[in-house]
Amino acid sequence: MASHLRPWLTRLQLQPALALAGLFALWVLMEALAGLRLLAPLDTYFSDHLLRQHASQRPTPDNIVMIGIDQRSLEDDAMLDFAGRNWPWPRMVHAELLRELQQRGAKAVIFDLTFTEGDPSAPESDRAFAQALRAFPAYLPLVVQPDGQPSPFKRLPPLMAVRPGPDAQPDAGAPLLTPMALPVDVWRTGLINFLPDPDTVGRRYYIDYSRQGWRIPSLPARVARDQGWVVPLQTDILLNWYSKPFPRLSYRDVVLSRQFSKPIPLPDLRGKIIIVGAYASGLSDLHPTPLSRLTDPPTPTAGPEILATALANLQHGDWLRPAPRASELGLAILLMFLLAWGWRRGWHVSLLALGLLLATALSTLGSYLLLQRTILWLPFSYLTLCWLYFFICALLYFLAERRRREHTVQLFNRFLDPRVVRKLVDRNALAQAEVGQAVEISVLFSDIRGFTTLSERQPPEKVVQMLNGYFDLQVEAIDLHGGTLDKFIGDAIMAFWGAPLSNPHHASEAVAAALDMTDRLEQFKRMLGEAGQGFDIGIGIHSGPAVVGLIGSTQRRLDYTAIGDTVNLASRIEGQTKGIARILVSESTRLACGEQFEFIDHGEHQVKGREQPVRLFEPKRKTT
Repeated sequence: MASHLRPWLTRLQLQPALALAGLFALWVLMEALAGLRLLAPLDTYFSDHLLRQHASQRPTPDNIVMIGIDQRSLEDDAMLDFAGRNWPWPRMVHAELLRELQQRGAKAVIFDLTFTEGDPSAPESDRAFAQALRAFPAYLPLVVQPDGQPSPFKRLPPLMAVRPGPDAQPDAGAPLLTPMALPVDVWRTGLINFLPDPDTVGRRYYIDYSRQGWRIPSLPARVARDQGWVVPLQTDILLNWYSKPFPRLSYRDVVLSRQFSKPIPLPDLRGKIIIVGAYASGLSDLHPTPLSRLTDPPTPTAGPEILATALANLQHGDWLRPAPRASELGLAILLMFLLAWGWRRGWHVSLLALGLLLATALSTLGSYLLLQRTILWLPFSYLTLCWLYFFICALLYFLAERRRREHTVQLFNRFLDPRVVRKLVDRNALAQAEVGQAVEISVLFSDIRGFTTLSERQPPEKVVQMLNGYFDLQVEAIDLHGGTLDKFIGDAIMAFWGAPLSNPHHASEAVAAALDMTDRLEQFKRMLGEAGQGFDIGIGIHSGPAVVGLIGSTQRRLDYTAIGDTVNLASRIEGQTKGIARILVSESTRLACGEQFEFIDHGEHQVKGREQPVRLFEPKRKTT
């Protein structure tokens, strides 16, 4: 039974843990290789929180300035007189703005406004804007549309910098929203398409849009290359956000700054990169980003701000670099096998949970610290897999633990008081009992005197009834003093103290139980009346080392018992009680009891199986 129990516990606790570790590791590996990433939303959820926290500590660069077409620019009386009352404004207004920015020493100007159709009512206005763009070249937006008539790439003006790759298809094209209102010699364009992730949140920005082997540069990449900044050789970058919006001026204030007798004061724009975009309600280009939840309620991020973030990242070279997926994969596999190793070593579930919690906290901290070095490390989905693995194994552990407790209770309830059994369950005594152990114990043997004569005068059912009543009283005394009931041997009782729960006072408890058993004997004899006149018992106790554990046939029956010379001598001492005393104990038991009892020395006696005589003592309660 015991030999089968341990493999059963092993199969239930260890093999599933190791098997699950292998399965989870295989799943993680296959998911990484196949690019499925079923738990990727967890990574994006946690990364957005980290990015917002990280962004809150990043100062916004001041060399990129936004000029916003805000509500004030649309409704101000002076602006209405200057630009008219209809939107879009005549493009000569943008020409005036461009001349103003040129005079103020702006380094570069980017229009985040589309100019797709000419103004038939004021063609001179479009010509004026084109002339201003020739005098001070600015960057114009280009949009790839989801559908429409494709424009062949090979026919686009060279100024657009759309370039073929080695595998470019000659007839490739795409539906493009180009600045058709302006002549092609000012088409210094760049892509401004919003690049959403599968959850529609924008976390990246195009560097080059690739289509059929052709590459269309984005506006930030176009400016960066013209400025001589380092541009990565990849299709897009992960944006590294800033704490606040970029410095912004009202379009109205800039274009009208010299139109009044008292000029409108403006900050120094020399050497600044200017982005002109719409911010007014109904005109603004708004998109969800990780920063959207920085405000309450969440507000989308304006398109010009996203463009400016990409541009600033390229200027400072601090866009986010994804950490190798192998590092996240390796972490998950390592943690899973460490957990499996912990289960195998029998570590408590709370210790494993604490370890995994610590690993999760350190990984989160590591992810945040790596952000400081512009590395985006997202182990969160794999950590979730580790926690899932842990909870499944914890459930198996719980089931195995419950089975172990049930088995322990069933096994020891035959020998011990239920209160003691509960302590054994908590201390995992079953595992110790299976292997057996050598311990110091006190063994008690009790046998009935005159029972044969008594049984001859009573019918069998009456004999059994009396015997059971006697055993009930004696076992209560053993339980009361914390003893382990080993077995009944006919009309004899064997019990011991000191196992399975260690007890340094095992000798004193055994003697106290023996004295209590004699008291209960007198109670039992009174219950029997005349029939109990010849009923008596003898009790022998010896203290010493013995092997205690589950002993017997693994196929049929196992008993929790003690074996060894200490047991044999206790039985022999019980045999010496007849004609001397009801209770006799060995000298080792007397010495172990200290001064708790009084002892009557009955001298040395020769016992069967021992060459040396044994000194025996009769214990008595101390008199006050």
